[in-house]
Amino acid sequence: MAEQSLKYKTRKNDFVEIKFTGYANNELNPKAKADKLVVAIGQGMVVKGFDKELENKELNKDYAVNIKSAEAFGPRNRDLIRTLSLKAFTQQNINPYPGMILALDNNIVKIIAVSGARVIVDFNNPLSGKDLKYNFKIIRIVEEEKEKIESLLKFYLRTIPEFEIKDKIIVKAQKNFEPIINLYNNKFKELLGKELVFGDLKENKENNGSEKNKYEHSHEHSHEH
Repeated sequence: MAEQSLKYKTRKNDFVEIKFTGYANNELNPKAKADKLVVAIGQGMVVKGFDKELENKELNKDYAVNIKSAEAFGPRNRDLIRTLSLKAFTQQNINPYPGMILALDNNIVKIIAVSGARVIVDFNNPLSGKDLKYNFKIIRIVEEEKEKIESLLKFYLRTIPEFEIKDKIIVKAQKNFEPIINLYNNKFKELLGKELVFGDLKENKENNGSEKNKYEHSHEHSHEH
């Protein structure tokens, strides 16, 4: 396809596959290395400073960008350093110690200190307050609709649930996902031209089960004759 040529320059809302290596304060960040990452340019799927640099770039060309902390993960916030009870950890069979990194309340946190029955926890992003550098290459423009949908679902929902592509994108999930799916309907319509709608996973399973029973009954009935 012509758009996949080296002469093509990326544009906002293009879905692209990128490979990159990230550095924080000139130190390699092993977590900022992706074998494959598909993003829509300009949609905040990577940090702001990096996102802006993905636009107007050639394919399969090596680039490097330096990003100040303000356009990366922002400054460190003292209000995000909190004191929790040791019991909150031990009840989950966690023995906290200074320097420990763990997931807590959907955040990556760092244990600053443990004193008696109290634990001081830093809820700041580990990269907040740090200048970043990315070495990156845009491998290709993503054309397949399914792959685009998967990249958006993974970013917005933190998972890729079962879905079906028709004139709308039907996500088959548990009922508690419905308000979240409705929240991102307009974004999917803007980027993909199709609405994102909820399909109850339980209801689908029940329907599939009844269809299966109907088939089995019909199949058995035909053998009787």
